[in-house]
Amino acid sequence: MHSIPSTRLTPLYDTLRARASEPPPEQALPLDLAGHRCGWITRAAQEALRKADLTVSEDGIVRLLPGRPPGTELDAALAHVAQVLREAGCLRGWRNELLDIRADGEWLGTIERTAMRPLGLLTRAVHLNAWTPDGRLWVARRALDKATDPGMWDTLVGGLVSSGESLDLALVRECGEEAGLDAPDLQSRGPLRTTLRLHRRLPEGYQVEDLLASRCVLEPGVQPANRDGEVMEIAAMPVDEVVGLVEADEFTLEAALVIVEELLRAG
Repeated sequence: MHSIPSTRLTPLYDTLRARASEPPPEQALPLDLAGHRCGWITRAAQEALRKADLTVSEDGIVRLLPGRPPGTELDAALAHVAQVLREAGCLRGWRNELLDIRADGEWLGTIERTAMRPLGLLTRAVHLNAWTPDGRLWVARRALDKATDPGMWDTLVGGLVSSGESLDLALVRECGEEAGLDAPDLQSRGPLRTTLRLHRRLPEGYQVEDLLASRCVLEPGVQPANRDGEVMEIAAMPVDEVVGLVEADEFTLEAALVIVEELLRAG
């Protein structure tokens, strides 16, 4: 599959893993929702929600909407939480997309996507490493107007799992949107597997994210093409070129982890 020695890949992966293991932001506190420890709330979000009387702080823990169990009423209250954070300037944009809040293997509720980071809530991202029959890797360059990592190289397909979606449905949806690949193009796809859980400080909060990856070899003649406008370029690159760009920090951290981890497993 590739000729990159492990002596080159292993220290690279160790460096990437260290970047993906950051502690919570300064002054962030553990967040409790519906009796479950589920996130890390930033100082700015703490202030905004405290003023709106939506939290209670006890023993260094911020309890969000205390006393409310999972259900329709909690979801409505979480929609209000997101609006309060938006008005306080805590959110980075607004996607009008709901993500599930999960903790301890349980579903707790749903909230606007851009509210996940200020609350340090766990997200799940699915990625596809797509290969050509001759061993090159398809990769995508993010559009310059992307809020996060604009202009950087990425896996061909990568995106968050929306509320109510299965992991496989999310990946097929992302494949269609980002690479113009539909289910018949993905028949050789392997199962999704968890690569790692990433912890990273961001300007808007704390990214806690499970990275899941699948791989496939696309049929000869299949040419991926972006449909949603979030990609500026798609290319099939030799593995050595991809690794060189990872070493030069030209790939997003998530994509670099997913790609190098697969190369190590294959090697």
